[in-house]
Order: sequence, then C-alpha cells, then structure tokens
Amino acid sequence: MPCAVILTAIRVEYMAVRAYLKKCQEEVYRGTVYEKGRFSANKRVWDVGIVEIGAGNSGAAQQAERAIAYFQPQVILFVGVAGGIKDVQLGDVVASTKVYAYESGKAEETFKPRPEIGLSAYSLEQRAIAEAKKKDWLKRLPSPPETTPTVFVAPIAAGEKVIASTKSEVFQFLRSNYGDAVAVEMEGIGFLNATHANQQVSAMVIRGISD
Repeated sequence: MPCAVILTAIRVEYMAVRAYLKKCQEEVYRGTVYEKGRFSANKRVWDVGIVEIGAGNSGAAQQAERAIAYFQPQVILFVGVAGGIKDVQLGDVVASTKVYAYESGKAEETFKPRPEIGLSAYSLEQRAIAEAKKKDWLKRLPSPPETTPTVFVAPIAAGEKVIASTKSEVFQFLRSNYGDAVAVEMEGIGFLNATHANQQVSAMVIRGISD
C-alpha cells in the first residue's frame, strides 16, 4: 500500500487533516508522536502518517527527516495556512512550485536578498495543475464555501517572521523582491531542504490562505 506523510504546524491544521483519515492509530518514533490512518480516493487507498510539529523552518526540516526515516513514504506534504501576498483571496489554495527563503541575503547599507530556493517535486506540481482544473475536491469540504476557492500552483515565500500587516516593511520587501510569490509562511524552506536530501520522496507545500 502506498504511504504518504503530512506535516502541520498547529493543531487546527492537524485536526483538519485528521478529519479525512479513517482508522487512526498512534505511533511513536524517537519520541515524536504520530498518528497513522487511511485515506481513500480515486479507487486507491493510502496509509497516511500525520504529525503536528510547531512553527519554524528548522523544526520543519528536522521533523521531515524523521518522518521520512520512519514511514519511508512515497509522498510527503507540508499542509497548513499562510498569509496572502498578491492575487489570492481568503480560502484559496496554493500548491507550491518553489519556496523562497526570503531572509537569506547580505546586509550592506541596504539588505540585498540572495534567496535560497526549495523546489517541489515535478510530479506533484503536474498533479496539482491537473487537479486544479477539476471540481471533485470541493465535494470533500464539510460545508459549501460562500465563494468557490481558487487553486494556485505558484511560488511561496518562507521566513521566520509572523507578518501581521500589509503595511509592514517585511511585506513591502516581499512585494518588491519576490514578485511571483503569492503567499508567505514559516516552514516551507526548511521542509523542502530536508526533502531535497531524500530524493526518493516526492514533496510539496500546500497552503490555504487564512489572512
């Protein structure tokens, strides 16, 4: 049976993922507490391991490595919420083509970005593009949304800061220097750095726009 792993940062994300799994059972590996359940779609059944890891890129990298070592999955995803930068609306979904480490750079008289970039798996990027054209996934929502969410397959920016205002210097920096990024979050680059070192696993970051 194929296996996937889904990492989340916070409890509300974890519980939203868990709601779609059946026969969940707790499993512990090197102190990390997972649950493993089953997910059925398109006449296929997957074993799915899930874990809540907290915020931050360093933790995401560590926990991605640990989950890969334990579950030996074919697919690993980081799923959760993100802030919108441009084009997106509340409730939209962003599947990452790549993730920028927007805090990488050189501090001179002004900060010069030299972004590190993490890439999603090509196969998952293509699958996301194909699924975005369909509406079947909307049937899985617990209640009909007021407006139909749009799926974006696009770049995301990741750093270590909670960006609380579109008027902040960091937000304006992102708009000026990462013009193709549509969302910002705090785990994606660490996650993709770890999965890059495990090329037998296909990885992607998927975010719902919450603010």
